[in-house]
Amino acid sequence: MDSWSVHRVTVGDAARMRALRLEMLADSPLAFLETLAQAAARSHEGYRQRIAQSAAGDEVAQFVADPGPGRRLIGHAGGTVAHDGSPETVVFAVYVTPAYRGGKVLPELMEAVFDWSRRAGRRRTMLEVVVGNDRAVRAYEKLGFEDTGERVPHPVLPALTELRMRRRI
Repeated sequence: MDSWSVHRVTVGDAARMRALRLEMLADSPLAFLETLAQAAARSHEGYRQRIAQSAAGDEVAQFVADPGPGRRLIGHAGGTVAHDGSPETVVFAVYVTPAYRGGKVLPELMEAVFDWSRRAGRRRTMLEVVVGNDRAVRAYEKLGFEDTGERVPHPVLPALTELRMRRRI
């Protein structure tokens, strides 16, 4: 049985985070705000800087499921303070490597985001899912998220619609 730990990213995770980001974008190109080509063009230093910004503090955090040194990361979930001033955490870039979907990786990643959010004083989380991604919607519902009924254009591909889900933590 595979094992992993979930931890907040560190600058030492930059190379493995880059590999996971490229996997995420190749596997689920509509789910994220950049293209595979954009991510591939970012330098290692660019990844390192992004990771450094997410490694500490209450504004933005990224968490990874890590099976151990020298192995590829198997999952990611991030959280950031809402830009509209509401006291909630916006969950972003949630991804689990296909071989680990449907198990405990997603709940453990999300619990790390929830714990971080609570420590920052935010008791509500929000995320957006492309309409039609029913598997993701069901996974989030199992974690206690509810469809708010709000629909918004996809921020990169306006022809797509996203649904908003929220959860109190």
